[in-house]
Amino acid sequence: MSARPRLGVLLAAVAVLTAVFVPSASVSAHAAPAVPKTAVLDGARLQQAKLRLDHGDPELRRALRNLTTRADNWLHQGPWTVVDKPKPAPGGDVHDYLSQAPYWWPTTTPTAANPWGCPYVQRDGQRNPEVDTGTDRQDVEKVFDSTYDLALAWYYTGDKRYAQKADQVLRTWFLDPATRMNPNLNHAQFIPCKYDGRAIGIIDFSQSYTSVVDAIAILGTGAPGWTKSDRTAMTEWNSDFLDWLKNSAFGKEEGAAANNHGTFYDMELAALAYATGDKALARQTVLDARAKRIDPQIAGDGSQPQELARTRSWHYSTFDLVAYTRLAAIGRHVGVNLWTYQGPDGQGLLKAVDYLLPAATGTATWPHPELEFHRYAASDIVHAAADAGDAQAKAALPKLETPPGGDLWALRPAAEQLDSITG
Repeated sequence: MSARPRLGVLLAAVAVLTAVFVPSASVSAHAAPAVPKTAVLDGARLQQAKLRLDHGDPELRRALRNLTTRADNWLHQGPWTVVDKPKPAPGGDVHDYLSQAPYWWPTTTPTAANPWGCPYVQRDGQRNPEVDTGTDRQDVEKVFDSTYDLALAWYYTGDKRYAQKADQVLRTWFLDPATRMNPNLNHAQFIPCKYDGRAIGIIDFSQSYTSVVDAIAILGTGAPGWTKSDRTAMTEWNSDFLDWLKNSAFGKEEGAAANNHGTFYDMELAALAYATGDKALARQTVLDARAKRIDPQIAGDGSQPQELARTRSWHYSTFDLVAYTRLAAIGRHVGVNLWTYQGPDGQGLLKAVDYLLPAATGTATWPHPELEFHRYAASDIVHAAADAGDAQAKAALPKLETPPGGDLWALRPAAEQLDSITG
């Protein structure tokens, strides 16, 4: 054999070895990431999305651009703390959370003798702009939203900037002795000259705090800077807060609420119980929701009569289902399928979502009172129902209105209130 043929054979052998070696290296580079032990989100599903992104999935890359745009916006904001409000909560402790009832308004012009303009009266669905100044309400929403976006962005990209910012936000609000929040809501949604706090104010946390619970779990898969002591301290904070929810007078009152407040209370209770290791309480809470929540709150036709009575009936119908779909997601972790439950009149979560589909897809006008209709408010809950096997919801997906900032369902498959009015 001439030198040239022998060289050709050698080069061919090298090519074969390279062909074998390169995919092996690629597989190693895309080794399965850790599965987050999330309470609402499906950690295994996040892992699969991460692997698909690593292999260049074009659909998920589009969603990732939307997610990182949100995360990038947080990098130069905050951190926030309860101790920087101009006045402490009525109890005088600057570490106590304070918010003001959103739909209550002064009836007189404030004076030196009556600085608040008391008495206050309720205007349902009409948000008093003064509630966004001087309390912790706006800041805590930024804590919830930023940590969720940042933790997810870090998990999918590996960019340590996102993890470090999430670490800073969490430590400042919850852990640093100088700036931390006390684990109670004794002064949530106070009404000037009337109440120093109300049980109804628990919804300030219950509507969004599970996002923080899941963010902590995501960071716990190895985020740079999020230490074992941080994880332990957050678990202790969550345990103390769970104890307050279960045993305080406000917690018991909110747990007895018959509308969306009760649903969100159960969802938060179950998520915190699961995250802190009390899976029995999480499971029992989801099981109890069948007769305690679904039976009295959802009618046989799928409507939610108590939410339809509101001036923002579309918002509150989707809002209540955000809590239900998240509660059903927690149920998945503890062996309870809330989606398949049917009450004595045939009521259930799938039927409740289906009731909204004509308006959600734009094929019919929403026939109930609504001060500010946003069709996209139903997008996440329709996704959730489709994932749960609802054929009508699945067929409706192409007709949904894309939420502002893009559809993130593929990367964070847990419902958010997309038209939130914070109240």
